[in-house]
Amino acid sequence: MIEPHLSFQHFKATTLRSSCCLLVFTLIALCPPLVATAAEQQRPNVVLVFIDDMGWEDFSCFGNQDAQTPRIDQMAREGVRFEQFYVNSPICSPSRTAISTGQYPQRWRIGSFLNNRDHNNERGIAQWLDPAAPMLARSLQQSGYATGHFGKWHMGGQRNVDDAPYITEYGFDESLTNFEGMGPKLLPLTLKPGDDEPGRIWADAERLGEGYRWMLRSKITGGFVDAAIPFIDEAQKNNQPFYVNLWPDDVHSPFWPPVDEWADGKRGLYLSVLEEMDRQLGKLFDRIQNDEDLRNNTLVLICSDNGPEQGAGSAGPFRGQKTHLYEGGIRSSLIAWGPGIVTRTNAVDTTSVFSAIDLVPTLLDITATKHPQDTTFDGESLASVFTGDGQSRTAPIFFRRPPDRDSYYGVDDLPDLAMRQGKWKLLCEYDGSSPELYDLDSDRGETTDVAAEHPNTVAEMTKDLVSWHRSMPADNGATYRMKPKKRERRRSK
Repeated sequence: MIEPHLSFQHFKATTLRSSCCLLVFTLIALCPPLVATAAEQQRPNVVLVFIDDMGWEDFSCFGNQDAQTPRIDQMAREGVRFEQFYVNSPICSPSRTAISTGQYPQRWRIGSFLNNRDHNNERGIAQWLDPAAPMLARSLQQSGYATGHFGKWHMGGQRNVDDAPYITEYGFDESLTNFEGMGPKLLPLTLKPGDDEPGRIWADAERLGEGYRWMLRSKITGGFVDAAIPFIDEAQKNNQPFYVNLWPDDVHSPFWPPVDEWADGKRGLYLSVLEEMDRQLGKLFDRIQNDEDLRNNTLVLICSDNGPEQGAGSAGPFRGQKTHLYEGGIRSSLIAWGPGIVTRTNAVDTTSVFSAIDLVPTLLDITATKHPQDTTFDGESLASVFTGDGQSRTAPIFFRRPPDRDSYYGVDDLPDLAMRQGKWKLLCEYDGSSPELYDLDSDRGETTDVAAEHPNTVAEMTKDLVSWHRSMPADNGATYRMKPKKRERRRSK
């Protein structure tokens, strides 16, 4: 069997800075005493761990009894678990856009997963995220932060879309991604019991930016961690605060756990991957927890990009799953850890209602970073969510389904739109018809539609939801019809 950890082939890190940052660093080189003021050294570091396709209940600290996630559970014991946190789409690319920009992804014409050119055009969505979007990373970079992205990107540069901007054009000093982003990457090798040698998938991703390394799929989360830690080391050496995205491929299908952790069935394989991911993330957590300076001045956020794939992860008490606007598709477990920042420990916050778009303005304020000029966030700054006793956003949270997901996972007619306002959850079609209303205070599983009992609430919420929908750039959701899937991935040995 060939050695699975093959060496880098013309791998090189890509580092891009804005002209302003280059000037700053030149001045720093000429004036060493100005490397960092005491105030700058106190600005908190931020690490965002954004897991792929994980269900609300999949951390053992959120109720999973079929697998254990001890390293993530430790972060929860030392921090806060949030039970009413939402991502802004039930599918990956728009969810990632929202958490990166603080705006609804529909503003940037990203309403579903980015695919090949033809499929993107058929659904009426962009080929990649416009670099002009108000990226959290860019704001932090321009204010002096070291910024690194390590993991899945999926906001441009995938399949045959090979002219997308590099990740470093969005405000990151350094990047290492997978087969769905432009720049240096880790590409997956597959190995299961009985194989003589690993197989390769996504071989065509080699052209998506210079620098790639083939690595066992079961170890790639650790590969991203191993790249992130030296980045953190360098920032700390330079007395520079840092912002790090650690976005694993895990726990997205297909499931490739280590050979010695192989399991039976889809659910079993998923749980093995989940536990292995937890172990590999532990190295990153150790680096931060065991360094007093980092421990006291780093905020770590851990959540998922959307709900679970059917038959794999678990949404627990919630209805629906990935691609659905019911709670199981858009509600994510969230853990916030930061002993010097998060004031509560081993706490469960059951009342704070907020979403991924709120994280951008919140983190800008926590890090004392100016908001970008001429930008209106859809998110609200909610610093006390993390630094106090909790807080909820005042404005509703709006959702629009992916244009290619009117039916999925056995549901023939999924609601097109959804809205969370206070205790109420409304779902309806694009034109406001077929409303469903749920009281999430008493019915978080969305089992009992009470629309007929609250006509005024339905009318008011429907008006606001449809108005929001019409204010967003249109996609082709009303006319798109699912076509038979074509196998995009090419496997070779």
